[in-house]
Amino acid sequence: MSWLLPPGVSTFAGDIDRIYYLILWITGVAFFIVEAGLIWFLIKYRARPGRKAHYTLGNNVAEVVWTAVPAVVVIMIGVLSGGLWNQLRGRDAIPDDAIPVEVRARQFEWNVTYPGSDGEFDTGDEFTTRNRLRIPVNTPVVVYLESEDVIHSFFVPAFRVKQDVVPGMRIAVWFEATVAGDYPLECAELCGNGHTTMGGTVSVLPQEEYRRWLTEQNQTIAAR
Repeated sequence: MSWLLPPGVSTFAGDIDRIYYLILWITGVAFFIVEAGLIWFLIKYRARPGRKAHYTLGNNVAEVVWTAVPAVVVIMIGVLSGGLWNQLRGRDAIPDDAIPVEVRARQFEWNVTYPGSDGEFDTGDEFTTRNRLRIPVNTPVVVYLESEDVIHSFFVPAFRVKQDVVPGMRIAVWFEATVAGDYPLECAELCGNGHTTMGGTVSVLPQEEYRRWLTEQNQTIAAR
């Protein structure tokens, strides 16, 4: 396990990484300051023969400082991340030209459904793959998430994408991969005894290879 993120391969990975490492540095510095203070107090005010305890009502200046400083930091992080959140999850965040894909989660697998040649779902020409999502590189993709049983979590670390999949809800999440390759698709929600086996792969293909693969699938469906 590492606090460092894996290499990011989506258009917004860099922005997310900057906020993540900013928070990591802030909390890391705060941790060492608090622990250093704790050790100093343990040593300075340790019990000694003949030394009486001193009762104090507190220090108003210290209380204001340790309340105001975290509040300012939290507000600053909120302001910095607000614009990015709107870009990723805002009402109009999904690009109009995003390729639609449906992903249905169930214990313990991911079922990926692609629209047929008409580009629409529920028209009889869709096709489904299990535990493998294929998408073209440098192209926005919107994934519509649904669950058949319990809460799952669609997590692609390399894309910096993580979204809970809730029964009874259809949730859209979008991303644009920038580097071709295979990347782990994980379930980040404890969803049952077989949770650890619920893994998949996101294959980011060169655009021509993706079009060729999609054509082959559509031809197979049409031939049935």
